[in-house]
Amino acid sequence: MDYHEITFPEGSTFLVTGGAGFVGSNLCEALLAMGYRVRCLDDLSTGKQENVDAFLGHPNYTFLMGDIKDPAMCDEACDGVDYVLHQAAWGSVPRSIRMPVFYAANNIMGTVNMLEAACKAGVKKFVYASSSSVYGDEPNLPKHEGREGNRLSPYAVTKFVAEEYAKQYTMHYGLDTYGMRYFNVFGRRQDPDGAYAAVIPRFLKLLLKDEAPTINGDGKQSRDFTYIDNVIQANLLACKAPHEAAGEAFNIAYGGRVYLIDLYYTLCEALDKDIVPVFGSPRAGDIRHSNADISKAQKLLGYEPEYSFEKGIALAIDWYKENL
Repeated sequence: MDYHEITFPEGSTFLVTGGAGFVGSNLCEALLAMGYRVRCLDDLSTGKQENVDAFLGHPNYTFLMGDIKDPAMCDEACDGVDYVLHQAAWGSVPRSIRMPVFYAANNIMGTVNMLEAACKAGVKKFVYASSSSVYGDEPNLPKHEGREGNRLSPYAVTKFVAEEYAKQYTMHYGLDTYGMRYFNVFGRRQDPDGAYAAVIPRFLKLLLKDEAPTINGDGKQSRDFTYIDNVIQANLLACKAPHEAAGEAFNIAYGGRVYLIDLYYTLCEALDKDIVPVFGSPRAGDIRHSNADISKAQKLLGYEPEYSFEKGIALAIDWYKENL
């Protein structure tokens, strides 16, 4: 399904927290292109001003510099908003193992602050970013909601606890919440830099410079790589979802499975590179295999991912060629 087919009442206002980040900026861009009002809240701790520079001066766009750990800022951001797309969080499994207290403050209490503010403001729908990391060491594939294992990192714990709080806000306070369990999202504007950069942009940047990327582990771990436009569709559909689907979390993926070493050679082939990768140590807290059952999102949200890994990676490669 093309997400442009999803419509909302004229004049609808969306708050995108973490709106200067990778997923958030793409949501802002899509909503502005569709003619809706967009309020972007970000403290630019992990998001980048350059991701939203193109929207400055747009009559329907407002930027709020602020932190979700500040309840007053959350209240201000939610005032007069119809839909909240809560993407603000600190990512990275390895970094969370180094910084568990900060992750709890930012990802758990920050989300609770946003839930409370949205509830007080009478927001229609609260859609938030969760993660496939909540499945932990549950060994079965594909991953199915309701069949989770032991969480393997503080980051995974923060996402799981956020889901539990969202469920409580639906159960007790009448706020319709919908959790988006993202599976390895990739695409335009995903950051290739830094120690915790996602694998696709990091590989692409190094290959374009004729440098050998490091693959953590043996390369035989697998992922359900999910193109950004599928994620945009899922978020917008959740804003239209019935109350009966509220309080739930949904796998947001394509439903495919790609091994890391195959991803690497796909990128090499597309870029016409012949570079042997370096193999490093496995990352602490990483899930070995990740592949989603998306039937729940299909049934309850009407989710129909349009972009396969092959279709999405071709678009991503073109974008990075032009922008790196």
